[in-house]
Amino acid sequence: MPETKLQTQSENQSGNTSVDGPAWNDQELETLHSNADKHDKVQAMFNAIARSYDLNNRVHSLWRDEAWRKRAVIEAAVQPGEEVLDCACGTGDLTQAFAKRTQAPRVVGSDFTSGMLDIARYKQERLNEQVAQRIEYLQADAQELPFDDQSFDVVSIAFGIRNVQNPTKAINEFHRVLRPNGRLIILEFGQPSFAPMRWFNNFYCGTIMPRTATWISRDKSGAYKYLPRSVASFKTREEMETMMAQVGFTGIKSRAMTMGICNLYRGLRA
Repeated sequence: MPETKLQTQSENQSGNTSVDGPAWNDQELETLHSNADKHDKVQAMFNAIARSYDLNNRVHSLWRDEAWRKRAVIEAAVQPGEEVLDCACGTGDLTQAFAKRTQAPRVVGSDFTSGMLDIARYKQERLNEQVAQRIEYLQADAQELPFDDQSFDVVSIAFGIRNVQNPTKAINEFHRVLRPNGRLIILEFGQPSFAPMRWFNNFYCGTIMPRTATWISRDKSGAYKYLPRSVASFKTREEMETMMAQVGFTGIKSRAMTMGICNLYRGLRA
């Protein structure tokens, strides 16, 4: 990827938090979801790993992440003319999937990390023109979306809700910007219910993946210590469904994929 296309961490001029050393120490990782500085730490961390993010996703999910996103698009059931917002879009994989696989005239990808958006836009330039022109990217916090009420028919967030400082606040925002009968689609990692698979997954994510992903990314921010800890300590499937219901979503359903490694949640805005 040409250096001229993407800003490095030290060149970031968008007011993003950046980091030259670890964003998290071991003590902070024990209470990461309640850390008052979680927002800035997560932003710094994702800026640090943006360039290698896609490669690590593919390798460490054994390419299953693409299948999970494909299922998310199917569950969203986007109809011709409906508009989509993909929050915490990262490098734009799910945003692009919506543009490629549906007839949505407008697919907006938002993320609060400029380094991720730089790569998303770089990838957008290499898409078919008819697909690329339907995609917009902007920097925005999922907790304070810069859109009017009832602006979209589908809101999605893939592997991002656990990284938000206040997930309930973000889901309230998703509800606000959805039109009546709009759908919220959430992809998030989970814990397999089958004990041997759960053991293997915990060993893989807690021991193998942090080492290999750090080596691939040459990361010094501690991102691949944070990421498995953030999954293990986040809300259960039942707690996620309850949170969605408390915000006002109806018809909530969830499905476990790849033996529960990933969960897909769907809720309707009445």
